[in-house]
Amino acid sequence: MNLLAYKFLKRPKIILAGFAAVALICLALIPGVKTNFELADYLPENAPSTVAIKVMEESFSEGLPNVSVYIKDVSIAEALSFKAEIAKVPGVTEVLWLDDVIDVCEPLETADAKTVEAWYKGGGALYSVTVAEGWQTDSVNALRDMVKNRGALAGEAVNYSDVRRTLTSEMPKIILFVVPLGFAILLLSTSSWLEPVLFLATIGIAIVINEGTNIFLGEVSFITRATSAVLQLAISMDYAVFLLHSFGRIRKEEPDLRRAMAAAMNESFMCIAASAATTVLGFLVLTLMRFKIGADMGIVLAKGVTVSFLCVIGLLPVLVLVTSRAIDRTRHRPFLPSFERFGKVVVRFCAPFALAAVLLVVPGYLAQKSNEFVYGTSGMHGEDSIVKKEESEIKAVFGESMQMVLLVPAGRMADEAALSDALARLPEVSSVVSYANTVGVQVPPEYLSKDQLKQFSSGGYDRIILYVNTPDEGQEAFSAVEKIRAVSAEHFGDEYYLVGQSAVNHDLMDTITADNRTVNVAAIVAIGFVILVSFKSLSIPLLLLFTIESAIWINLAVPYFAGQRLNYIGYQIISAVQLGATVDYGILFAQNYLRSRKTLGKKDALRQTVSGTAGSILTPALILTVAGLMLSVISSNGIISQFGAILGRGAVISAGMVLLALPALLWVFDGLIMVTTWRPFGKNRGDL
Repeated sequence: MNLLAYKFLKRPKIILAGFAAVALICLALIPGVKTNFELADYLPENAPSTVAIKVMEESFSEGLPNVSVYIKDVSIAEALSFKAEIAKVPGVTEVLWLDDVIDVCEPLETADAKTVEAWYKGGGALYSVTVAEGWQTDSVNALRDMVKNRGALAGEAVNYSDVRRTLTSEMPKIILFVVPLGFAILLLSTSSWLEPVLFLATIGIAIVINEGTNIFLGEVSFITRATSAVLQLAISMDYAVFLLHSFGRIRKEEPDLRRAMAAAMNESFMCIAASAATTVLGFLVLTLMRFKIGADMGIVLAKGVTVSFLCVIGLLPVLVLVTSRAIDRTRHRPFLPSFERFGKVVVRFCAPFALAAVLLVVPGYLAQKSNEFVYGTSGMHGEDSIVKKEESEIKAVFGESMQMVLLVPAGRMADEAALSDALARLPEVSSVVSYANTVGVQVPPEYLSKDQLKQFSSGGYDRIILYVNTPDEGQEAFSAVEKIRAVSAEHFGDEYYLVGQSAVNHDLMDTITADNRTVNVAAIVAIGFVILVSFKSLSIPLLLLFTIESAIWINLAVPYFAGQRLNYIGYQIISAVQLGATVDYGILFAQNYLRSRKTLGKKDALRQTVSGTAGSILTPALILTVAGLMLSVISSNGIISQFGAILGRGAVISAGMVLLALPALLWVFDGLIMVTTWRPFGKNRGDL
């Protein structure tokens, strides 16, 4: 390996030109990568909602109503005029209001009060609008201009438009904060003003290559788009730190720079490779999720870490050698303090530290399993966002209102009428719009124009639109979905399809929760296997996995004790991400401990390991923490913001567990490590 690295470093110009060419090509490809903002698109193909959406798209040109438009202080005549204006907005394919359910020329007092108040209440009109795919942003902006201060908007298209707007505006801000803060942290762990620039350049090129090669995926989810670059920067920076720390130490004894770098590449390769492999596997297990956003994020991040590994091993050494004189001219005194005293304190008090950690593990494990979860898009927006404020304004007048569409076989008018009546009797259903209860079963379809008929029947299916007075998710919403499905099954057996955000969220809950055990077990087994092969030990994988899993449990227990609801997507993904990203700290610590134990007793070996690795562990942990906090603070998207907060906190807890609790585990199980590890310490000096 040493000789191979030495020969590799003899061709710096070819290597630099190759990486530059690939980076430029990938930079040009980035604009071609599309972003998908629809969580429903990532449900399994056989999920009831996925099947229902596919059937509806094939049968009806109009989609599911996805915007609620509220206009205050309007008469019936004005409301009808507004309806006509809304219908003229580009991208709007359908507008439903009270006149589609009852005859508004008759006195409203004679109509069913529940039906009327679902559309017209307190002098305000609530319209159900369908916006075509691809028109969400333009149509919502046009509707906002029309409504202005006279009302409010809500619905999935509004959510889509806001998420797209905030993602576009916030991602540059996050990068602008993370890069300089990361640079400042790197300055603490290096001895040259230029080294952090080389680190950032190396990982920056890796990010460009990763983002550009996403073109082969066609599109990525908005969650992946928002987090992948920041996570790749934060997670893979420690590879560069490990390599440069090794080079700096070897260079003191080897004056030939190329030989010193080759030796550093040889020495650090196994540690970096093991760290990268565990992280890659931690991400790849996300592909086992039936909820395909896991595969989307897992593939992109696994690819990103692989590219970062190749750049650190292939590009960074060449950059360092080419700029070695400039590095030497920009040397500065170390900013990080010596951790020798810290090492002594940890070794002296490692037993109480470990005991405190163990006392936190059990309640942490139980608490993280008892969290209250959000499964869909309702957690995307903060309470002070315009989306939440307008949604609350509509709910204050009309209460909860969710649109759902039920497709049933055409031609069975008697069954459809009976189903419409049964659905209308459900307390959660505020209004039903169907051919049977709007046009009437006594009116033959031939009497309607094509435009009128296609609202109710197309492609062999009749369409029933339901307005449900529940949130889009939660126990009440999911209960309503189950009731509607049960009533529909009574009249049409399996020949019905239910479409709506509540139904999608119900299926998200079923799908994501079923993925939990599979992903966690697979991540532990895969990462444990890599550690086992790397260390040739049966005990070290167990100690490292216990340390990081304990950190994960403690981290995910915080929302429970804080009374916060967790988005399950973030909960599911963070378990694999924190394990894969921070087990590197444990690998570095254990590797240095085994190296020190070859010549020292376990007490001195632990002291030397803590003092020698604290800086290398704290640097990437701080960068990951800063990256997570920037996602949390800057992003107004609830899923991304919460994901960032948990990730940042998790990095701190993992680093703390490795530096404070792992030493005690290594101390206690030192004898077991010797028995279960192939040539663990070499010829050691015993307990000095």
